[in-house]
Amino acid sequence: MPTNTEREYYAAGFRDGMKAAHGDKALGMPSSPYDERRNKPRRKLSDWQKFIKANSSKKKFKFANGKLKLKTMGIAYRKTAAYKRNKKK
Repeated sequence: MPTNTEREYYAAGFRDGMKAAHGDKALGMPSSPYDERRNKPRRKLSDWQKFIKANSSKKKFKFANGKLKLKTMGIAYRKTAAYKRNKKK
């Protein structure tokens, strides 16, 4: 069973073949539903995601093998103003 990515490749190849055979005029074929999804605006990052993005390259949050110390990062995040601002009471 083909994956969604493979389906997109097959559909793109079919559309390219039809364009080559009939010129660049539209054949009334529906566009891929996956194309519409790409045009949506992206969601904003949460404060936690912003913290991870900003601090993931710091040495004190990394193990020797390159993995992140998420427990240490969570403790540091809870000390930030962003966490305290959004903390539920």
